[in-house]
Amino acid sequence: MNRLIETCHNYYELTKPRVVALIVFTAIVGMLLAEPRRLLWQPLLFGSLGIWLAAASAAAINHLLDRRADAMMARTRNRPLPEGKVGAGAVLLFAGILGLLSMVVLVGLVNVLTAVLTFCSLIGYAVIYTVYLKRATPQNIVVGGAAGAMPPVLGWAAVSGEVHPYALLLFLIIFVWTPPHFWALAVNRRREYSDVDIPMLPVTHGAEFTRLQITLYTVLLFLVTLLPWLTGMSGWIYLGAVLLLNARFIQLAVKLQQTGSDLVAIQTFVFSITYLMLLFSALLIDHYLKPFFQGFY
Repeated sequence: MNRLIETCHNYYELTKPRVVALIVFTAIVGMLLAEPRRLLWQPLLFGSLGIWLAAASAAAINHLLDRRADAMMARTRNRPLPEGKVGAGAVLLFAGILGLLSMVVLVGLVNVLTAVLTFCSLIGYAVIYTVYLKRATPQNIVVGGAAGAMPPVLGWAAVSGEVHPYALLLFLIIFVWTPPHFWALAVNRRREYSDVDIPMLPVTHGAEFTRLQITLYTVLLFLVTLLPWLTGMSGWIYLGAVLLLNARFIQLAVKLQQTGSDLVAIQTFVFSITYLMLLFSALLIDHYLKPFFQGFY
């Protein structure tokens, strides 16, 4: 029994549960924002399930392809594959089953558009980013971030059957958020990335240059996150949250640039995750409270 539990835990870890939870959360927000009145349970339930399965499949493939580099990095050496807890063939089969189930659920119980977009996102992250971009250019996380920014679009499409301009605004927010989020971690772990020959920006251009880019991107992110309010997608509740969250993010980015502290780098990375969760929560709260404050909008 204990062996079975341990095996299940190892496979669960292959799905990068915390990362995938954030992906599914932003997808669900996209679903809820797409429907101004009532939301049907089927696209919410099966759309979330299908997107989770695809994201989990992509995560497992990422584990498989990065297993040698993971074994050399302190942050990742305890993952199931480097420790030999699961075999490469088993992981490939596991990822294939998850990916196939994702397509079956999305095509059969949601819609074809969501299935196609989800499949493209899976290939974008698991293959194009992991196999090619990650080791080809220091801009890997910028270009590859497009796949990670897709969940709100997938969620919106699951409910509405279309790619709405507001869904693209959500995509843009995550797309611009990704570089400062991940570069903060890369600055902290730059020696490990150098040791495994992954050309992250702090490895190829130095930590000081990367810290500057983090600051510039957080300023750009502030401008981009104003767009939902400027376009009428959201109101004052969202705007208030955006101003507070961006003030803190920019403060951390500037502090990181000024001090060059690896501790501040990891603080910035951790806050960036909280930032995105609270930002999308603010979008949702604003969406549902808007009818009660129409006079202020």
